[in-house]
Amino acid sequence: MIRAVIFDLDGTLVQTERLKAISYAQAAHELCASCDNREAVIEAFKEVAGLSRRDVAMFLLERFSLEPYAKGRMGEFNVNTPWQAFVQLRLRFYDAMLSETDLIRSSTWPHAIDLLRHVHDNGFKTALATMSYCQQASRVLHELGLAGSFDFMATRDDIEHSKPHPEIYLLVASELGCSPGDCLVIEDSLHGVKAALAAGMWCLCIPSPFTRKAMLEQTILDRRWVVEDPSGLMHMFTRMVEDRKLEDMSR
Repeated sequence: MIRAVIFDLDGTLVQTERLKAISYAQAAHELCASCDNREAVIEAFKEVAGLSRRDVAMFLLERFSLEPYAKGRMGEFNVNTPWQAFVQLRLRFYDAMLSETDLIRSSTWPHAIDLLRHVHDNGFKTALATMSYCQQASRVLHELGLAGSFDFMATRDDIEHSKPHPEIYLLVASELGCSPGDCLVIEDSLHGVKAALAAGMWCLCIPSPFTRKAMLEQTILDRRWVVEDPSGLMHMFTRMVEDRKLEDMSR
């Protein structure tokens, strides 16, 4: 039986994946102004959406041969590796975006927000499990008026291993006092889905424009639980909950 619903943040509740992609593209352009690769960086980001900052930064540095340029900025940020310099440069752009209240509020996924409010009001335990760091996640939730919507929030600060490792979801289940099999995860990315399934949880996936291709090509999650039309999310949630009830009754 589903007792807890765990939401991803970026790409699931709010379109911050798009903002992150733009920030990486802007940082790449600043590293190498002669490299006209901003649209290509945004497109490449789709391949690593949902991974840690380190993994994303290293992937993009290699893909676009930016490491020598990032190495030259290490002293400016007092860091030890090119990927860290790239991340710090990118955070300048991303933090500026997060300070634009109207931009954040206009970037929500309404059907996911509606589901969050529905489960919160109907007795389910609720949690957030995001690869964003606590400070940024808290800023986004505050702007959206969702700060009090969760019984527990886990961020990148709380774990050692990022998705697709199941650590963050197992942490959430433990803090909620639920077995993994009683948890339903709402995700948007293949990496997040892998983490949820590896934790032994149920999962509904609402692909974003940045994760749609990978989710439609994957084979690990039954396609009936991939919600291509966001307006069908509430229906699929109800169906999942009922399926789990029937499964428990038949045991």
